[in-house]
Amino acid sequence: MPQVWLLTLAQALAACGTIVLISFAGIVGTRIAPQAFLATLPLSCSVLGVAATSIPAALLMQRIGRKRAFIGSACLAALGALLAAWSIAHAAFWGLCLAAVFLGANMAFVHQYRFAAAEFVPADGAGRAVATVMIGTLVAALVGPTLGQTVRHLNDWPEYTGSFVVLAGLCLAAALVLTRLETLPAPARTERGQQVPLRTIFARPAFRFAVLCGLASYAVMSFIMTATPLSMHVHDGFSSSATTLVITAHLLGMYLPSLVSPLIIDRLGPVRMIQAGVLINLACVAISAFVGHAFAHYFTALVLLGLGWNLMFVAATTLLTQSYRPEERFRAQGFNDFAVFGSQAMASLLAGTAIETLGWQALNLATVPLLLWVLWRLHRMSLQPSEPIGPG
Repeated sequence: MPQVWLLTLAQALAACGTIVLISFAGIVGTRIAPQAFLATLPLSCSVLGVAATSIPAALLMQRIGRKRAFIGSACLAALGALLAAWSIAHAAFWGLCLAAVFLGANMAFVHQYRFAAAEFVPADGAGRAVATVMIGTLVAALVGPTLGQTVRHLNDWPEYTGSFVVLAGLCLAAALVLTRLETLPAPARTERGQQVPLRTIFARPAFRFAVLCGLASYAVMSFIMTATPLSMHVHDGFSSSATTLVITAHLLGMYLPSLVSPLIIDRLGPVRMIQAGVLINLACVAISAFVGHAFAHYFTALVLLGLGWNLMFVAATTLLTQSYRPEERFRAQGFNDFAVFGSQAMASLLAGTAIETLGWQALNLATVPLLLWVLWRLHRMSLQPSEPIGPG
């Protein structure tokens, strides 16, 4: 799987954009935002950038190919990182928000790396390829916060300016790696008059269920994770280093399981993985809502949140790749990512207001209905762990 590992390396470099934003944008926002409740807006803008670009990204890749689209988006992310650095240096909050949109737009393409990887392997290896590419984000989770924290005072610039200057270099490195990506032949297309409408694809139970699970995994994770720096650093008085450590642990919880996800999905199957992910997320909520606000509580809850997300998202992506035909892939993938990251954007936007008005406990409990809804849908569809799920 040389091409899968090349995409994994590119993901390790490009995903640092989101990792650096998650780690530092909320802290920077508390310093330069005109109002306290706007502190998480840059992160929300990045998620909006992902959601707004998901469908255009899929259509662009269908038109010019994945390779050229991936390289162009990485270069755009480098410009966005430099704009973020300038905005932090000049306390230009709205410039930081615009830069976050550019970085988010790049992530709409980066999220397609997992689908590209699945195209380089046989159908029964799709789950393994998806999980392998996500190892790249594990590397980003390890490198991004540590590197960003190390260079935050670079050249005596305002704090965290250097973090985004270095990020620009990582994005350019991703573009260079992607020049080695092979171009797969396009699948046979149906005649325009016979093109399957998106509503027909969405009518398939397997497709709807995969989209629902991906949506729920990101919405719950983003809602709690976005509010964590504010709850820890602003409300509970933990240092920025302690807050960064918890976020880093959360990111490791998200991506470290990718080392064994191929084995898990082969052993449990995607449906049992989803069930396990939901239960782990509910354990996160229970700790956050009922146990306490100590560092150990934040740390444990956020690690569980990351693990639950990983199981749900890898399984949902695997199910999704089984629910459409090759000629339908760009529209199906674009719609899925628009729905998934649109929900993440809404959750991220609401998190800042929710933590200020509802508090940490109620914010966590607000995610329970969505998690229970996933379990209810599993029951409603009468899916058994041993049953294959495919288009139809």
